[in-house]
Amino acid sequence: MDVLLGIGLAVAVPLLVMIFKSFRILREYERAVMFTLGRSTGVRGPGLVMMMPIIQQMVRIDLRTVVLDVPSQDVISRDNVSVKVSAVVYFQVVDPARAVIQVEDFNSATSQLAQTTLRSCLGKHQLDEMLAERDKLNSDIQNILESHTHTWGIKVSLVEIKQVDIDPSMVRAIAQQAEAERARRAKVISAEGEQQAAAKLVEAARELAIAPGAMQLRYLATLADIAGEKASTIVFPFPIDLAKTFLRGLN
Repeated sequence: MDVLLGIGLAVAVPLLVMIFKSFRILREYERAVMFTLGRSTGVRGPGLVMMMPIIQQMVRIDLRTVVLDVPSQDVISRDNVSVKVSAVVYFQVVDPARAVIQVEDFNSATSQLAQTTLRSCLGKHQLDEMLAERDKLNSDIQNILESHTHTWGIKVSLVEIKQVDIDPSMVRAIAQQAEAERARRAKVISAEGEQQAAAKLVEAARELAIAPGAMQLRYLATLADIAGEKASTIVFPFPIDLAKTFLRGLN
């Protein structure tokens, strides 16, 4: 009896362990990619999942969004400026079966792809575009990544360029360029103002030439303005037209 009991225990205990290991509990954000004798037999979960020991295996996949920090990359812009650019990529698994079967390690593959895409995409743009058009660059990088990761069952939901580091010597050159650009714009605005003022003076002269009496009124208005000043002595020219009229009246 003792021998039979020992044999029974020797058989029952491993059997119970195998039965216990046949059950898996998957959380709401987890899925199990099942393989039966090496062949893919679908995706299961969440909840209680049962599999046949030895015959079946499963790979657990997390469906939550992964925040991938892309390390700083050396980028040479289209105008030959060397910068260091870092970014962050948000992605998640939308097809667990393809994420397991199509690529060996989707996290590493996405990380490497993000680094190379960041360098190649930003290298096509000038430094000013990197600094001023980040939204457009983020969208371009996201579209490129998603076009490649789609076959892996990965969806890239967001790409954000975190920081663009410029060499200190280049920062000084950019500051000088910006100062020169501001000075140029100030001169252009001043010249445009002078041009508009000259045009208005020409227009006023034409109007006064058409109506000589208006010139006399303008002259009297100017005298009134001068009279309002606190100067003790006022010297003003006597219009030749008025002098001719006065002399004509004497004759």
